[in-house]
Amino acid sequence: MKTVPSTLAFLSAIFLCLGSAVSQQRPPATPLITHDPYFSIWSTTDKLTDSDTTHWTGAHQPIAGLARIDGKPYRFMGSNPDNVPAMQQNASSVTPTHTRYEFRQSGVAIELTFFTPAIMSDLDLLSRPVTYLTWSATSTDGSAHQVSILIDVDPIIAVNDRSQKVVASRNQTTLLNVISVGSRDQNLLNRSGDNLRIDWGYFHLAIPKNEDSTTAIAPNALDTFVDKGTLPTSDSLDMPESAGRSSHLTAILNFGSVNTQPVSRHLLVSYTEDYAIQYLQRNLREYWQRNNMPVEKMLDTAEDQYVALDKRGDAFDKELTADLTKVGGAHYAAIGILSYRQTIAAHGLAADANGDPMLFAKENFSNGCIATVDVLYPSAPFFLFFQPKLLEAQLLPVLEYSALARWKFPFSPHDLGQYPLANGQVYGGGEQTEDDQMPVEESGNMLILVDAVARAEGNAQLAERYWPQLTSWAKYLREKGLDPENQLTTDDFAGHVAHNANLSIKAIDALAAYADLARLLKQESVAKDYESAAKTMAGKWVGMAQEGDHYKLAFNSPGTWSQKYNLVWDIVLDYNLFPSSVRETDMTYYLTKINSYGLPLDSRADYTKLDWSIWTATLASKPEQFNAIVDPIYQWMNETPSRVPLTDWYDTKTGKQIGFQARSVVGGVFIKALSDKQLTAKWRAIAARHE
Repeated sequence: MKTVPSTLAFLSAIFLCLGSAVSQQRPPATPLITHDPYFSIWSTTDKLTDSDTTHWTGAHQPIAGLARIDGKPYRFMGSNPDNVPAMQQNASSVTPTHTRYEFRQSGVAIELTFFTPAIMSDLDLLSRPVTYLTWSATSTDGSAHQVSILIDVDPIIAVNDRSQKVVASRNQTTLLNVISVGSRDQNLLNRSGDNLRIDWGYFHLAIPKNEDSTTAIAPNALDTFVDKGTLPTSDSLDMPESAGRSSHLTAILNFGSVNTQPVSRHLLVSYTEDYAIQYLQRNLREYWQRNNMPVEKMLDTAEDQYVALDKRGDAFDKELTADLTKVGGAHYAAIGILSYRQTIAAHGLAADANGDPMLFAKENFSNGCIATVDVLYPSAPFFLFFQPKLLEAQLLPVLEYSALARWKFPFSPHDLGQYPLANGQVYGGGEQTEDDQMPVEESGNMLILVDAVARAEGNAQLAERYWPQLTSWAKYLREKGLDPENQLTTDDFAGHVAHNANLSIKAIDALAAYADLARLLKQESVAKDYESAAKTMAGKWVGMAQEGDHYKLAFNSPGTWSQKYNLVWDIVLDYNLFPSSVRETDMTYYLTKINSYGLPLDSRADYTKLDWSIWTATLASKPEQFNAIVDPIYQWMNETPSRVPLTDWYDTKTGKQIGFQARSVVGGVFIKALSDKQLTAKWRAIAARHE
């Protein structure tokens, strides 16, 4: 039996220390288990008992939780069995690595914590597919109470849909009793797409041997627990069977007699797969498995490190929350905290043949593409702030692909395929045609990000390795970038726009990025040439875009306006190409356009993008300007009727989701933190200590 400090006491300490900074009030959806695009489970209601848990796509992946207190059953997680009363939920909170709930019932307080140790400075830990569930029980009336907890996992968690056949098993490691379920067929990397769940690999429910526990693989364990407080005495392994009819994975944790001294129990949930990504026809293992670590050893290592990791996670949460609050205020911190695990969970972290990390973003609910360049671009501030090595790990596959003979264009590709198959561009015309590609957009993105990585890492080795590609893209932007032709931008949902002023800013800053890289590579004449070109183009831009008290959406479109979010790199990377009056003029104008839930993206519609709005806010020269844009976003986050993992595309008047959810682009909200050079240096130093 282990005793730990009360979670409620821990939360109270945070509130006393940090005020309202961690109070997200009501997340649109609450992260519970968040690792990658396939192992990502959320609650979409205020109370954990008001709905079943779901995959980020909205597909049901029920994990049910029941408690028996003095022989009476109650629900604390999930909406079933609906004939069992729900416990009273008193509180919940989200911090960067923890989600906590507090329940009270019949003289007992039970605190449930989901802990995913997603600490960016430690790649082995970040890649490890384990979330801890911890319960702490305490008597609230001074009397002793008999308490036990049941957790029940539907086998649908291991496959794409209920028609698929599954098999279950049990085994032991040195420290754990493990029950597992997975698809019968195990067709590795057999499909790609957007609204899909994984159907290769195995889900594991792992219970420490030193806990007083029992486990079962059975179809009716919930009923048995409700009636008798026990589990079926034998496993039901009539398999393979469809997931809709198969036995569930179930465990009981016995707390015994609980009094005023908190009693804690925990278990581990995990999903493992032999291969995570296919890149240019090569199957890549998850990063944690790059040296062929067995699943059993990985789980035992996770269990052995549980206590230390939880303390480390708490310290990390407090420090990051304090820093985000200091740099942007309580509302900004709340947005960043809710974005943290979502950003990570929209990626697959794999290892190349030499063991180096390769990180692949999935374009969730926009088309399912993998390694989309204009998804890497908005999420980049997150990685530049915490772990630049992981931004390099995203850029490298794109650069490697661009250097192949099969890529024949003078501009950057849009993507590498559809997740999890990164075998070549699929968006628009792919490798065959320029139709619906994003030449200025993606070339600008890549040049800016390669330069940002070079600045962060103190060398231009990545640029040197792919200099012919970067040079081709810079030449393209020099010719086409100032006044872009009719083409798509990252905001492709708005359609083609010719003469796009914000896209022009990106091209101009990208030329400055290329000049900076040339200087780092001792190519001084090239650096001076492109730096001069960028400055000249920036001067022309001001005259082309200005319209009275603001700057236009497109150079040839009077009476329009748009967020000039690409201008943020002029500050963050010190290009200083555009006069500060551009920022000041547009910021003053923006403040006249804000709706109840935020600043519209441009003059064409009332919708906005969460990531770009924070980039635009970061252009502010005064805190009150920054807050004027951020505060409505915080209000939206707490009031939106769209109960999905954080969307980045919503209506600023109704608060409703337009599209997209659970995407990595919300990592872009860390641009404000990244703009603070001292704070960025601190967090990069933390990452460097673990390399």
